[in-house]
Amino acid sequence: IPAKAGIHASLSERPDLAASRQTALEALLDSGFRRNDNGKFNSQKTKYPSSENNPMIIYPAIDLKDGQCVRLTQGDFATATIYESDPLKQAETFAAAGASWLHMVDLDGARAGEMQQFDLIAKIAAASPLKIQVGGGIRSDKTIERLLKAGVARVVIGSLAVKNRILVKEWLRAFGARHFVLAFDIRFQDGQPEILTQGWQHGSHQVLWDVLDAYDGIGLSDILCTDVGRDGMLAGANNELYQAIQGRVPNINVIASGGVSGLADVLALKKLGLQGVVIGKAIYEGRLDLAEALKQVAHAG
Repeated sequence: IPAKAGIHASLSERPDLAASRQTALEALLDSGFRRNDNGKFNSQKTKYPSSENNPMIIYPAIDLKDGQCVRLTQGDFATATIYESDPLKQAETFAAAGASWLHMVDLDGARAGEMQQFDLIAKIAAASPLKIQVGGGIRSDKTIERLLKAGVARVVIGSLAVKNRILVKEWLRAFGARHFVLAFDIRFQDGQPEILTQGWQHGSHQVLWDVLDAYDGIGLSDILCTDVGRDGMLAGANNELYQAIQGRVPNINVIASGGVSGLADVLALKKLGLQGVVIGKAIYEGRLDLAEALKQVAHAG
């Protein structure tokens, strides 16, 4: 299989790639091969990280729309509520409460299919002591490189993880799996978790289980899953879903998102052994004291 020079060569530049060669390349990636700096493939399997004895991480969330902190209900942009006009100030508030991580989403970028608020995100990454993971409209190698160079710790890939698995697997090899979280936003259709794309606006006609199986065994370390039907509803997290995911891919860390209404929901997720939980509206609405939640999670057995 001819390989372009440089590990950052994007397969998205090869629209003429034949289906048979796509299949062959995916097989190479699945088997643990990665490209070196000369564009050749070496066998270099990545070990899974161990989450044993690691405390669950609470990721307070900042969703950016028009440069402001907002929250949506069930992914509907028409329901956007502004909670803070200065995202950097909000990040500082989270840091003062004791958070170590921040989850940020460029909602405008997710909707447009291209990151729209890079400058603001870079400003927050430079000024905040928090480790930051960022998603929303990330579609190219260049955007990933810019974000990592700006100080972002992890890049969250959503829609493209469903639409172009080969390219995303290439990125995992090229940049290192530790720099990525694959995010799957799901809604239940006939009892099956269908993955939504482009800021939850479109159905993919792909079931979560099939996509997870495609990424299992290649070194992916972290995934984030949001039950869109519960997001912003403050009705509790979908614990059954997260248990099912853990059973399906036990070697991948799971981050929960959507529905957390208070401390009891957080502690219930910790009992499941999840890597983390993203929390937004419960904090903004005053239903969850972030500082207290962090203390409770750190001391819970």
